[in-house]
Amino acid sequence: MNKLLVLIQCSDEVGLVANISRILAAHHLNIITMREFVDEHDQRFFARISCNGMIENELALKAELQTALPQNALVEVVPKVDKQIAVLVTKEFHCLSDILIRNYFKTLGADVKCVIGNYENLKELSEKLDVPFHYISHENLSKEDFEAAIIQQLDKYELDYIVLAKFMRIISPLFVAKYKHQIINIHHSFLPAFIGASPYQQAFKRGVKIIGATAHFVTNDLDEGPIINQQTIHVNHTYGAKQMAVAGREIEKSVLSKALELIFDDRVFVVGNKTVVFE
Repeated sequence: MNKLLVLIQCSDEVGLVANISRILAAHHLNIITMREFVDEHDQRFFARISCNGMIENELALKAELQTALPQNALVEVVPKVDKQIAVLVTKEFHCLSDILIRNYFKTLGADVKCVIGNYENLKELSEKLDVPFHYISHENLSKEDFEAAIIQQLDKYELDYIVLAKFMRIISPLFVAKYKHQIINIHHSFLPAFIGASPYQQAFKRGVKIIGATAHFVTNDLDEGPIINQQTIHVNHTYGAKQMAVAGREIEKSVLSKALELIFDDRVFVVGNKTVVFE
């Protein structure tokens, strides 16, 4: 039996679940799990349906669902295959190492096609775990030329997502537009607090009692894209900025890992600047 997912986002109305179930049954698809959510404020319906069965024509199924659903419904029929990703890094290893270890042991839910770094610090780590590393220095290059060189490497692969695993460069609107809702960032702060650089120093100066991390999609607004996952831990007056950073690395790794798990399993719907997440 083949496995596939049907992902639906549309205006809410009476009878949606019945119509969807009828069409799937007509295509001899057996529903294994079905998760639904209605945003009552915006009258918006979301569904993630996992099915078993042999589907001969995915485009025909998608077209039939769109015809039966409200106008401008968003429908995806997704075969259950691993996503293809690239990872962008600078110098910090903790998020990358977690991704590469799980990739090596086939527990990531994705296939890491390459790592791109603007320093060579993580080249040995990547290559030891059988992932190609491309070094592209940002020095002596304009922002436009630096990003063009990255895009040239990315275009050699068929990618679903780009993961910024502590890639400490602000990317341009043109880069973001090319990979809309495909770029995932881990920010070392519980957003919206402490946007931008040095959040642990900001947190220390503010005397906060919790610190956290946020995984989000990248948009043109710095650190303000749709949030996928967040976690916090408690700190106290004994923590300096360096101690906060050490504690923060563990939570950054955990938050990014969970966010990627959700995304690779097609559990995240982007709605404007928010997300609906079926955990």
